[in-house]
Amino acid sequence: MADSETPYHPDLEDLRRIPVDLFASKKLPGLSSGDLGFADSSENLVFILRKSSSSLKSLLDSSGVPLFSISRLHNGMWELHKGDVEKRKELVLTAKRTSNKFSKTELKVSFAGESSQHLVIKGCPFQKSCTIYNQDSIVAQLSVGSCLLMKYVRFSYRRV
Repeated sequence: MADSETPYHPDLEDLRRIPVDLFASKKLPGLSSGDLGFADSSENLVFILRKSSSSLKSLLDSSGVPLFSISRLHNGMWELHKGDVEKRKELVLTAKRTSNKFSKTELKVSFAGESSQHLVIKGCPFQKSCTIYNQDSIVAQLSVGSCLLMKYVRFSYRRV
């Protein structure tokens, strides 16, 4: 684990080439109450999601510098801006729920300035899983259930 006094900054070139697994937790060292932290496999804090109000959130780097602000609009859309929540600089993307069935949710994410470029996120809230598509290609997948299963098996193995 990195020293809590020295912020951890991953090499950006490595992040562009190598897929990195991030683990989300509210119990990482150095987090304030209500913060959600994202750590790499070595438990180095990489990102922090801080809630400012019910409709405003900030994504911070490991040293607390605001990277993006996320705001929920009255029409149910979300906007992502560069920088601090208070300043809301340049619009990066918008997200809107396109389908909300009992067991499936679908979001359309559109990038600012590029009207033809968008992603579709399809997921199941009960299984805590989702898949991100760019047209017909899978960009990323998240499945919390499989991680929980691996932890359960590992813990039972230690007890035997």
